[in-house]
Amino acid sequence: MQLDIDLLYSWGAVVKIYNKNEVIFDEDEMAYFYYQIIDGSVRMYNSNTEGKEFTQGLFYKGNGFGEPPLFIDETYPSKAIALEESSIIKLSKDKFLKILDEYPSLQKHFLTVLAKKIHAKTNTSKEIINQKPEHRVHAFLNSFKKKSGTPTERIIIPYTRQEIANLTGLRVETVIRVFSKMGKNNKVDIINHKIYY
Repeated sequence: MQLDIDLLYSWGAVVKIYNKNEVIFDEDEMAYFYYQIIDGSVRMYNSNTEGKEFTQGLFYKGNGFGEPPLFIDETYPSKAIALEESSIIKLSKDKFLKILDEYPSLQKHFLTVLAKKIHAKTNTSKEIINQKPEHRVHAFLNSFKKKSGTPTERIIIPYTRQEIANLTGLRVETVIRVFSKMGKNNKVDIINHKIYY
């Protein structure tokens, strides 16, 4: 969800520039700020002791991120890093919550956004737990196309095989094999190492 930037500034928000791979917040850090991307992109993820990563979400210009813990006085469940140099607006939790109290239409919109995130996360979990690798990759591709607004056209998938592995909970070698098989079955086109679906 995107809040009006002038509204955020009027409530005391500040902009911070994060360098590529700079940590915005760590997993288990207490949530004290609302974040919204002005320019750039952000990845939220978890990693285990062996270094395997699972991407919880990718966020781009205009997206807010990390909001759920603000409502329940909890810590961030994931780490957030800048994927590129990014300008991100920060607003303190107490002011963010006051904005929502003062603007009921924004509060309702946030409820809708959070419900959509929960619904998408539940569907993603279902795909990861119950399905074979081919189905996971296929579900990811379909979800991406739906979000991009081009569900019937063949489009370039702007993720590396490693990023897709992180988003689907698979190993990169498995993702490579799945795409090879999908290419042979004409389900994707692979041109100059780029995937078109």
